[in-house]
Amino acid sequence: MTELEFKKRTKEIALRIIKLVDSLPPASSAQIIGKQLLRSGTSVGANYRAACRAKSTADLIHKLSIVEEEADECLYWLELLNDSGIVAEKKLSKLYSDVNEILAMTVSSIKTMRARRFANPKSKI
Repeated sequence: MTELEFKKRTKEIALRIIKLVDSLPPASSAQIIGKQLLRSGTSVGANYRAACRAKSTADLIHKLSIVEEEADECLYWLELLNDSGIVAEKKLSKLYSDVNEILAMTVSSIKTMRARRFANPKSKI
């Protein structure tokens, strides 16, 4: 997946999360979880964009680690929405799967960069 495609995909996920949060019931628990989901879910794409502007390999790895953390947190809030019965699993399954794929690709990229960096410490990649 190219950088542009990844940016587009994370933005699409953020937009879906916005719509999901806007559709949550007015119960305080749903609203609190929704706000947390909104923060983490929209942060994934924003932090990926920041990673694309990294100044070094170490900076890139650090910023992608933030993407990893935010995607994992997003999955947690989606799980809570489902497990608490606030939102049906059927409504969350595709979004959960897409965020999980973003997380997996991010983790894979971080591992690859670390391996390259330690295999050739003078390399800029």
